[in-house]
Amino acid sequence: MKNLRSLFALLCLSFAVSAFAQTYPNKPVKIIVPFPPGQATDTLARLIGEKLSTAMGQPFVIDNRPGAGGVLGTEAAARAAPDGYTLVMAPISSFSINVALQPNLPYVPLRDFAPLSNIGLTPQVIMVNPKSGITSLKDLIAKAKAKPGELFYASSGNGSASHLAMESLQLAAGIKLTHVPFKGNSDAFTQVIGGQIPIISDAVPGAVPQVKGGKLNALGVASLQRSPYLPDVPTVAEQGYPGFEVVGWIGIAAPAKTPEPILDRLNAEIRKALEQPDVKEKLTAASFVTAGGSRSEFTEFIRAETARWTKVVKEANVKAD
Repeated sequence: MKNLRSLFALLCLSFAVSAFAQTYPNKPVKIIVPFPPGQATDTLARLIGEKLSTAMGQPFVIDNRPGAGGVLGTEAAARAAPDGYTLVMAPISSFSINVALQPNLPYVPLRDFAPLSNIGLTPQVIMVNPKSGITSLKDLIAKAKAKPGELFYASSGNGSASHLAMESLQLAAGIKLTHVPFKGNSDAFTQVIGGQIPIISDAVPGAVPQVKGGKLNALGVASLQRSPYLPDVPTVAEQGYPGFEVVGWIGIAAPAKTPEPILDRLNAEIRKALEQPDVKEKLTAASFVTAGGSRSEFTEFIRAETARWTKVVKEANVKAD
């Protein structure tokens, strides 16, 4: 009898979850963006939010909560009710790099969140000031080996993707450069374009206008294939470092324990959105490569990326500010 009661309760719960999922959403859904308006994560959130609003019949409202390198907004999402009415943007910084850098992070991505889908990918690009005297990646590495620690590079901040891209290059090439962190890529670019610092790495969206405008020379793209936005720039991998890859990414997630039917519905609608021509065009305009994929694929991707950056942070002895 006890087993029958347990089975009956389980069936009732299953039917309740199913009924809830069928009426979802019946009120606005909030997408927390852990960065300020205007940044790439915000741009992609608004693009996907607009499509989800149309497809699902309720507003998907953007809620910008910047602070602590993405930690504040992501923590708020982790504490939200797992009912499908709070989602969070899941970029490489707050879902992988911060995990590697901050052992006391107030959330654990794969414990506290259910990854929904990757949205866009963008590799790092290693660049130099045209007057730096550095003519190629091979030349940069040769000069760095000849004078360890005497070449400087700028980044958008300690522990940023641009910083870790250059740490990855140093580990791969066996060289030593000196890091000069700034608060954001705008100040970093100003110093490199002005000639005060010779080297910088940044993601494709930031790199393309500087390279095409003649302000900086691109030495290598940190993806396994050449970027469609800089097709004449060779990859780092094809210049003697097979497998070298530093690719930024932005996805979306829900709090852990959100009902499975809701997670599946959201994943399906996001994947449909990413197949729409206007979405692809807007991602292209932002210099992103469309991602997509299943929930499990994004989960395993985050797991692999976190392991990768944990290894780099440890080997390069990178410390959080």
